[in-house]
Amino acid sequence: MNATLKKPLMDEALLAKLTGRLGDKATIEKICSAFGDVYTAFLPDIIKSETNLDVDVAYLGCDSGHKNDLVADLGGNTTLVDATLRNWSQNITLACGNSFVITLMEHLLGASAETVEQPADRLLSVIELELAVMVFDKIANVLRSAVNAPGGFEPALEFPYAFETRAKPAEDKPDEFAAAINMSITLSGITSDFSLIVPQAALLKTSVTAPKAKGQSAKSSEWSDQLSEQVRRSQVTLNAKIRLQDLTLRTISKLAAGDVIPFYDRGDVRVEVSANSKELYICEFGRSGENYTVRVKDTINSDDDLIRHLMN
Repeated sequence: MNATLKKPLMDEALLAKLTGRLGDKATIEKICSAFGDVYTAFLPDIIKSETNLDVDVAYLGCDSGHKNDLVADLGGNTTLVDATLRNWSQNITLACGNSFVITLMEHLLGASAETVEQPADRLLSVIELELAVMVFDKIANVLRSAVNAPGGFEPALEFPYAFETRAKPAEDKPDEFAAAINMSITLSGITSDFSLIVPQAALLKTSVTAPKAKGQSAKSSEWSDQLSEQVRRSQVTLNAKIRLQDLTLRTISKLAAGDVIPFYDRGDVRVEVSANSKELYICEFGRSGENYTVRVKDTINSDDDLIRHLMN
């Protein structure tokens, strides 16, 4: 009986090296370090020019491996963006720690450095995700300025999403060898990480060049103005609380379907309207046709205080 001889498959890593999709450690580290130098020099100036805030950026090194594994290693409390840069790479992932976006949000809403504390680990709110769009846009544009992709096309970014909601990679789609360029960014003493996970095929064909400095007009109010507009367009769930007549525990324990509990107030019934556990208005209870309503009588906080609270 003749045994069927199978031709041994070429090692995946060896094939990737032969086809320009995997570089040696020293080469990849050198390229990633060059990107780190560009971000360290230019990203703080960009954020300063547009927000008037001082940030420190530092290069933390790089990691190599399959792209899906590198993204999975980022861990929670991180927001991701999938991006493409025409004529360079169609498979870029940007990641930023939520702490930076939350801290930046507080500053843009008027908080001082002395009052900012380390944020709790949590997902970004809807409005914070809108701010993250602007943050990732700046990160992506530094990347575009540093690479020699022909055509000078702008990067295309998907909408940010939480690390926890990342879709499971398709099993039938080959994974690429990539490198994670890891950076830290510090604002008001709060340090977060951000990363660029880029296929090595793109890195190996790249000559990293520092972008030329451009005279930028002061845009310190631009992000704040956009943010305020986004807040005002956001949908907020309101809750109305009415005080009911005091009852004894014995009476409460015997309440059944159909029993009626009177309002505490007589005449105009006082209603406290709140959102996100923050009291907003004092209202009076009423009815319009078939709908129960509340009419605003007084505002508890200023407009700026309300916006700052509803952002969280």
